[in-house]
Amino acid sequence: MTFASRWGRFGTALGVAGLLLAAGCAKGTPDASGSGGSGGSGGIDEKAPVTIMIGDRPTPDKPNDLKAFNQKVTDFMAKYPNVTVKSTETSWQAQTFQAQVAGGTLPTVMNISFTEPANMIPNKQLPDITDELKLVDLTKDLNPNVLKIVQDDKGRIYGVPVDVFSVGLAYNRNLFKQAGLDPDKPPATWDEVRQYAKQIADKTGKAGYAQLTTNNTGGWMLTTMTYSMGGSIESQDGKKSTFNDAPTKKALQLLKDMRWTDNSMGSRFLYNQEEVRQDFAAGKIGMVLQAPDAYDMSVKQFGMKPADFGEGALPQDGGPHGTLTGGSLKMISPKATKNEVVAALKWIKFDQFDKYTNETSAVADAKNSIADKGFVGRPGISPLSQATYDQYNKWREPYVNVPVKQFQGYIDSTTSLKLLPEPSNKGQEVYSLLDPVVQQVLTKKDVDIDKLVSDAASKIDARLAR
Repeated sequence: MTFASRWGRFGTALGVAGLLLAAGCAKGTPDASGSGGSGGSGGIDEKAPVTIMIGDRPTPDKPNDLKAFNQKVTDFMAKYPNVTVKSTETSWQAQTFQAQVAGGTLPTVMNISFTEPANMIPNKQLPDITDELKLVDLTKDLNPNVLKIVQDDKGRIYGVPVDVFSVGLAYNRNLFKQAGLDPDKPPATWDEVRQYAKQIADKTGKAGYAQLTTNNTGGWMLTTMTYSMGGSIESQDGKKSTFNDAPTKKALQLLKDMRWTDNSMGSRFLYNQEEVRQDFAAGKIGMVLQAPDAYDMSVKQFGMKPADFGEGALPQDGGPHGTLTGGSLKMISPKATKNEVVAALKWIKFDQFDKYTNETSAVADAKNSIADKGFVGRPGISPLSQATYDQYNKWREPYVNVPVKQFQGYIDSTTSLKLLPEPSNKGQEVYSLLDPVVQQVLTKKDVDIDKLVSDAASKIDARLAR
């Protein structure tokens, strides 16, 4: 099954539609209490005192990020003196998020994954913020294709997409050199990945290739590999699994061959995202599936030399088929009052979007990133229109501090590979049930892949049918 039909739901490209965000000035009917929830009939008073709780506050071990966050909160409250902002470190975690939703313990605003809205919208776990978005003038220039992720069948809106990514292949250029490989020519096919991985392992003694396997990332990356081999995970309506076929089995067989036949995957097979980036940055891994933002953590947090980082396209098999895309959005608590929703949207706009449309803000953001030992100009996919994104980058061009040419393979793929959305129904649950499939392939030599896949499909079908 191809993704041509599914992709129609999401659009043919993500990097379009501008975010020309002007300050909102509309004002609704005053409601001193601001109560009743966003879906209620109560009015909105933009001047009424209101308090919102912001999630995703940086932890104390990231003092510069925390300082910048606190300063932004201070600046926001100076601009909107009727809004009191409190904050919490609460952030989206795949394993605990639904329990937080059920317990009603979420902050007013926090980041969540693209995989969540498809289930949360019909279950009324996200508020309809369509009218409030218009009130703060944050709708008309949002990318209509990306916005579909947070819309229902009637076009009502339940969240604000803020970040988009696609998966590529991160590789260690230094290990490539040591293995006699050209660091400017990362593998384009899975056959080449296997060949390069064995060469790296044989020449350097390091893992030629590593795979994410825990905390739902095993299923996530198996989905990515399945896409790259022409397969899919769910039916178009999300009610049935579709991976009990050749592409997923071929992906698992490839991992099994690299692990047990080639011995090119090292000795560690249980990796979450942070752990694999740490070993990759330490020069223990030659290649691993990652989005370009892996550069930030690998270099800043784990001390990888910038010259050693490379990012290529997601390898394909018999394709090109495409690459998995995802991202994050800002959700607002369904318990929020109308006044809280409006205040939260003003915060989202202030925090996430103002920098894209104002040169002073764009330059200041670049300078702040550099002062915080962060990065300017790292390639990626933008939710903005190309024109807006180009203008934004032009303002920041003097401050670029990332070796952009080392991402050339990935950059080229953004125009040559289709962007394929994650499973729309119970995505994180699906990933969770696929984790042990990948783990068993890498830890049990005599594992029966056909049976593994068939058993997993039965479990997932039962979950999708609920």
